[in-house]
Parts: sequence; structure tokens; C-alpha cells
Amino acid sequence: MYAAAVFLPFIGFLISGAIIFLRIAKHAPQGGGHGHGHDHAHGAHAGHGGHDDHAAHGDPSLDRAAQLVTCGCMLLAAIAAIFAFTNVVVNGNTGAVEIFTWIDSGTLELSWALRGDTLSLAMVLMVTVVSSMIHVYSVGYMSHDSSVPRFMCYLSLFTFMMLMLVTANNLLQLFFGWEGVGVASYLLIGFWFDRPSANAAAMKAFIVNRVGDFGFALGIFATYMLFDSINFDTIFALAPQKADAMLHVFGKDYHALTVICLLLFVGAMGKSAQLGLHTWLPDAMEGPTPVSALIHAATMVTAGVFMVARCSPLFEFSDTALTVVTIVGASTAIFAATIGCVQNDIKRVIAYSTCSQLGYMFFALGVSAYSAGVFHLITHAFFKALLFLSAGSVIHAMSDEQDMRKMGGLYKLIPVTYLMFWIGSLALAGVWPFAGYYSKDMILEVAYAAHTGVGQYAYWMGLTAAFLTAFYSWRLIIMTFHGTSRADEHTLAHVHESPKVMLIPLCVLALGAIFVGFSTVDYFVGEHYEEFWGKALFMLPTHQALEHAHHVPLWVKLSPLVVGAAGIALAYFLYMFRPDLPGKIAGAFPAVYRFLLNKWYFDELYDAIFVKPAFRIGHALWKKGDGAVIDGLGPDGVSYVIREASKKAGVLQSGYLYHYAFAMLLGVAGLITWFLVAGK
Repeated sequence: MYAAAVFLPFIGFLISGAIIFLRIAKHAPQGGGHGHGHDHAHGAHAGHGGHDDHAAHGDPSLDRAAQLVTCGCMLLAAIAAIFAFTNVVVNGNTGAVEIFTWIDSGTLELSWALRGDTLSLAMVLMVTVVSSMIHVYSVGYMSHDSSVPRFMCYLSLFTFMMLMLVTANNLLQLFFGWEGVGVASYLLIGFWFDRPSANAAAMKAFIVNRVGDFGFALGIFATYMLFDSINFDTIFALAPQKADAMLHVFGKDYHALTVICLLLFVGAMGKSAQLGLHTWLPDAMEGPTPVSALIHAATMVTAGVFMVARCSPLFEFSDTALTVVTIVGASTAIFAATIGCVQNDIKRVIAYSTCSQLGYMFFALGVSAYSAGVFHLITHAFFKALLFLSAGSVIHAMSDEQDMRKMGGLYKLIPVTYLMFWIGSLALAGVWPFAGYYSKDMILEVAYAAHTGVGQYAYWMGLTAAFLTAFYSWRLIIMTFHGTSRADEHTLAHVHESPKVMLIPLCVLALGAIFVGFSTVDYFVGEHYEEFWGKALFMLPTHQALEHAHHVPLWVKLSPLVVGAAGIALAYFLYMFRPDLPGKIAGAFPAVYRFLLNKWYFDELYDAIFVKPAFRIGHALWKKGDGAVIDGLGPDGVSYVIREASKKAGVLQSGYLYHYAFAMLLGVAGLITWFLVAGK
């Protein structure tokens, strides 16, 4: 069952890939369109279409085949994952399922194996269930796209690569899945490749992630240097013995596990969009909405959180690394929440929400409450996928409009989508009894219970972010669904509820957003914690934040609910009862408003520090290095010398007989002179 859950998406990818080639072969003479002007591949009203009538609608039979194959494989994978996870819960953690020997070179011996512990199985279950719902949703959302098989193929590839990542039994196998989701995200973000903005966003995501991946790769090398292995079982077993080991780097000795953990965390910062390497995440909204849901909920951004949790036996022996993880996570949580409060694009608000929630997960890991971080990762996947797909339903209804300032008054026209937004937002804001209440509150409690300076920093930043999260969530709901409509008459006339193929996945995810929290809390972070996780997560006896979290003062337990209610109340006051006030507040503090609206100017800062200097260096190397030196002294220079010499030699070829006779006479005189001189 376990292997089936992992490899069925790959089978769907292969078959849908074959359908793409079949489609190309079938319609090669006609050519075909491939893209759209906007995120609007989902309805006849939307002004969709490619570049000719036939290609714009694709081949219905092949499109349907690709949808059936990929969705069928994903649904079967989800069912297999449920059985596999249940088996682990009932019978305990299992060993790795070895597939084949991958590398056997000297001391480097690696098998390709599927790790069978609770952490891997929980991630496989979450990824397959959420991804299967996104696949089914995509059948309706992308129904009028000109490249349906390609889209479904990429989705299945993305899912498979994430499954490779979470089932890895060694660091190199994990790195394969790590890079695989990077490639798949590039393909999906830039899916509509005739749009310059989509291409730019795809390249930005790819390049920023390469920065993090460079650190991650160095971390793998350092791990091999220290342990002479990169198999998880081996390095985790040896970690206590290497707790005081040193690495000699750049002429100095450093604590080895701290170096390794910080390098690995750089990779996690890139993949999970933490402060500094976060700039790619909002731009990833250029891809179709199902892509946004998949990246933000089930794949890609959760990879960094998973990796740190997986490497808990290493991180536990480096207080410095844990401190850095806590500070970065807490700073990201508050940073992204402030930006989410002023964004006007419905998808970007949810994107910054993801960035903020990932910060929560990381500072939970940083105070050694790994299970609390993973618990929030699992619950977040359901309600964040629900929010993104609900946003897609709004965009679908609004003929591709994503600006909330041009919406309003939609709750009567799309009531099911409205209800889904409420469920997702209640879970995100941590309102009882929704999933976020259990997981997010637990994270705040473990941060407080850590009784450290960075723990207190994380707690207060997280509490402030909880207030802002509730505020921007209801700001989104009120601007989108309440008040008078600000849409033009033509758009408003076409507003309608999404088809059932899109609404049913929303309902399934809504059930997850409601029930996953209280049904699993005892296993993830409660009384059954130890037998549930087994050896999948590791904590030193001195790191007891999770245990202490159950005994924090009552005001700590109630504070997230109080600040959440305050945030909701403020949103209602400003956007429902006094809609004139937000504009006045922005006008009264223009510098602050611009600072937040421009995302703390990180893009502009990076443009000034990295992008423009890189362009200047590239231009100089092109013009002066390549053009002047290499070409100038090389092929261009040689050809120039020959050309000029030929011109001068050509002057001697005048065509007059007396010139040639004179030249011959000079030659004869020269020869006679030479003989006379040489003879003496």
C-alpha cells in the first residue's frame, strides 16, 4: 500500500505525458495555442482561448483521458495512503521499504528506500489527500485551457516529487525530491509561458531557491565529512557521539553540528520562503490557482519544515541553530502578516498568510516542539488549500478579476464559496473548534513554555501575527463578499457559482479544516504523543517545551482567541461599518502604508544590491571582456589583421605592365647586389 501511494502519481505523470505526445502528433499540422492573458482558463465567459479555435479547446477526448488518469491515480494514492497510515498508527512505525541499491562507491552506500515512520506516513497522507482534491478541482477550473494534459501531467509530477522528498531515507534521496519540486514549480508557475510576468515569476522562484539549495548541498557535504554517511539511520545514531565535534573551515574551528544545521536551514529558508529568501512566494501567484494551492498547502513550502523536523536528532545538539530557526520563524510570521494587511490581490493576501504561517511552524521547531510544528503543517494544508481553491472559485465567478477593490456583495451570488471562505478563515484565525485552534494555539503555548528569551520573542511576535491574521482574513471576506458591488455591470452579470467538480473538493477540504484538529491533537501533541511518533522525532530530555506547554497559565491559552476576536472586530469596524476610515488611515501614515504595500522594499533592495550590479558586470564582461578582449584579440582581431594586410597587398596589384617591369628590375638589381656583397 505504501509503495502504491508513492508511485501512483508517477504513473499518472507518465501516462498523461504520453497523452501530450499523442496530442502533438495528432494535431501537428494545425499548430496550436498554448496560453492565456490571465488566470482564466476556467469558463466560457472568461474570454479564454488560445491562438486558434481548434487548439483553444484542445482535444476533448485526450483532455478527458488525461484528467481521468491523473485524478484516478491520485485518488487511489490517497486511499492507499490512508491504509498505510492506519497500519502505522495501529502496528507502530515500520522500517524502510527498500526499492533498489542506488549508489555503492567506497564508503558511500545508498539504497533507494521509502522511510516507513510516522512522520513520512503523515506527510504522504496529507500530500496525497490534498493533492487529489486539487487534481479534481482542476478538472473544472482548467476545463477550457488549451493544454489540459500538460497541466495535469505537471501536477502529478509535482506531487510525486514531494512524495519522493518526504519518503527519503537519506539526504541525497531527499535532495532529489527537493530539486524535483523546484523544477515542477518552475514548470507550473510559468505554465502560461506566453505571459512575460509568468516567465519572470517562474525564473524568480527557481533562482531564489537555488540560493537556498546551495546552502543545503553544502550541508549534505558537511554531513558526509563528519559522519562518513548520509543515511538517516546512521547519522542520527552517531549524532550524540559527534555532539562536540568540530569542523575546520576557513582557518578556524567551528561546532560541526551547528555548521551542518545552519547550512541545511538555509535550504529550508529558500524552499519554505522564510525572511530573506521569501521574495519568490508572492510572485508564484502568476501560475493558475490550483498551482498556488498545491505549492502553498501540500508541496514545496512545507518541504523545509519537514526537513528540519526530519533532522531533529541533529538540530537538538545545536542550541545556536535552534535559536536561529526560532528568530527567523518568528520574524517571518510578523513580517508577512503586516504585508498581508494591505494587499489588494485576493491570492496575494493568502500567499502572505502562508508565509506567516510557515514562520509559526519554524519557531515551533526552534523551541524543540517538532510535533507541534508538524501538527500545524498538517492542519494548515487543509485550510490553506481550501482558501486558495475558494479564491479560485471567486476568480472564476468574477471573470478573472483578482483585485478585491473591484469586488463586493458576492455572498448572495456564490453562497457555497462564501461558506468555504468562512470555514477556511475560521481555521486560519484559530477559532474553536476549527483545526487552526488546536495547532496554532499549541505553537504559541510551546513558545511561551520554552522559558527562553527567543521563546518569549517568538510568543509575542506570534501573538501579534495572530491578531493581524484575523484582521486581514476578515478584511478579505468583507471586501470580497459584503458591501455594495464595485464590479462593472458586465462582470457582475456573469457571476455564478462554480460547478460541482470544483465545489466537492472544497467541501472535502472544509471537512479537514473542521475535523483534523481535534481528532488528531492527542496523537500529535497530546497524551498519545510518544507512542504515536516513536523514533520519528527526537527531543533531548532537557528540551521540554512541549511538556510544559500543557501547564502554561490560563491567560496564555486564552490570548490567541482574544486577539483573534479583536482582529475580526477591527476588520468589521473598518471595512463594514466605517469603510471611509482605511483610506484616511493610509493617508495619515503614507510612509508606513507605502512601506507595507511595497513589501518592506525587499524586491527593490535586492534589485539594487544583486540584480543591477549583476547586470552591470554581465554587460561589462560582454562588451569589454568578450567583445574587446576575446573577440578583439581572437577571431575578430585575426580577421581584421588579415583583411588590412590584404588591402595593402592589393595596392601592389595595379595592372600596369611598366609597374611590374619596374618591380622585376628592382628585384634583379637586388639579387645582383646581394651576390656581389656576399661574394666579397
